[in-house]
Amino acid sequence: MTCPHAATALGTVPAYPFGDHADLRLHPAYAALRATTPVTRVRMPYGGEAWLLTRHADVKKASSDPRLSMHAAADRDVPRAAPRALDSVGLMGMPPESHARLRRLVSRAFTARRVAALRPRIAEITHHLVDDLVAEGGPADLVTRLALPLPTAVICEMLGIPRTDQRIFRVFTEALMSASRFTEEQVAQAAEEYADYLRGYVAQRRAHPEDDLLSALIEARDEDGRLSEDELLMLTGGMLVGGHETTANQLAGQVLVLLDDRRRYEHLVARPDLVPAAVEELLRYVPLWASVGPSRVATEDVEIGGVTIRAGEAVVYSLASANRDETVFDAPDDVLLDRTVNPHIAFGQGPHFCLGAPLARAELQCALEALTGRLPGLRLARPAAELDWHRGMLVRGLVELPVTW
Repeated sequence: MTCPHAATALGTVPAYPFGDHADLRLHPAYAALRATTPVTRVRMPYGGEAWLLTRHADVKKASSDPRLSMHAAADRDVPRAAPRALDSVGLMGMPPESHARLRRLVSRAFTARRVAALRPRIAEITHHLVDDLVAEGGPADLVTRLALPLPTAVICEMLGIPRTDQRIFRVFTEALMSASRFTEEQVAQAAEEYADYLRGYVAQRRAHPEDDLLSALIEARDEDGRLSEDELLMLTGGMLVGGHETTANQLAGQVLVLLDDRRRYEHLVARPDLVPAAVEELLRYVPLWASVGPSRVATEDVEIGGVTIRAGEAVVYSLASANRDETVFDAPDDVLLDRTVNPHIAFGQGPHFCLGAPLARAELQCALEALTGRLPGLRLARPAAELDWHRGMLVRGLVELPVTW
C-alpha cells in the first residue's frame, strides 16, 4: 500500500479517508503526515480535492480563522466527507452573525455555573441507571444501559421533552449521522418526521409552558423576537441530537479504553480523585469522528503551516490527529490518566467550540465516578477485538459494550 504522504510527494493526490476505521484506531498515515506534510491535498469522497490539516497548531488556527468559513461551504457541492452538503439554515452553516446571535441565546443554559448546579441531578440519574444495571445483573450492554440513556435523560429534562419520545429523535440522529448507512430517501423521511414531531411538541409547550429550556426559547421567540420559528425548531432539534449522540459514543469509547487494559480502570478505582483528569485524557485519546467534520472554504488567501490556501479552496482537519500531535503531547499514543498538561481540542476551537462541552464533561465524570465507585470489578464480557462497531456513520460508535462484574 502506498502511504498517502509518499503519494503526495510523487505528485498524486491520495484518497481520503485513508481507511475504514470504525473502531478507536487511527490510521498510521496521520502520524506520517504530521511529520512530513502536515498540510496536504487529499481527494474527498464527495466534491473533489481539499486541504487536510493534521497538526495541533494548524487545526487550532483553522478553527478560529474567520477567513475559513463553514457558511461559505454551505449549500454547495464542496469537497467533504459527508454525502450531504452543510445546510445554511443549520447552526454550523448559517452566516457568522446569525450563528453568534443564536449561540448567545442558548449558551447560558450550558455555562459551567449552570452545569455545576445540574450536577447533583446528573449524578442522581447516573446512579439510578447503575441501580437498574446491578438489579438485573450481568452480563449487560453498557451502551443501552448507561452510555445512551444518561445523556438522553439529561438533555430531555433540560428541554422538557419526554424520554418516551426518544425513538423519534434517535431515528433522525442515526439518519443525520449516516455517511452511507442510510439512503437519501430514508434521511429525508426521518427529517420530515422529526420536524413534524418538533412542531407539534413546540405547539404543546407554547400552550402549556413550564420551567425548562424549551419554554425559555419559546418565550425568546414569542415575546422578545430574538429568533424565528424556524430557528426555534432548528435549535431544539439540534440540541436534542447533539446533546446525547456524541456523549453516548464518547462514554462507551472511554469505558472500553479503561476496560481493555484493566490496569487503567483499577487505577481509577484506587484513585477516584483522578476522574476529572482521566476524562480529559480520554477525550483527547478517544476519536469521535470517523474521519473529519464539516468542511470550510477559504474566503480569501490564507497561509497555514507554510502553505497558501487559495480563496475558494476547501479545508478539512482531523481533531483526532491534532490530539495525538507529538510536539504538543508527551507519549501521545499512550493513555496517561494523570496527565496534567492536556490542551486537547476534542470539543473543537473558536466560534464553533462545542456549546455542550461543560455538560458532556459533567456527564462523563459522573458516569466514571459511579462505575468505578460502585462496580470495582467491572470488566469486558467479550474481548475488545470481537466488539461490533456501527459502519457507514460519520461518528464512531459501538453497537454494544457487553460487561460483567
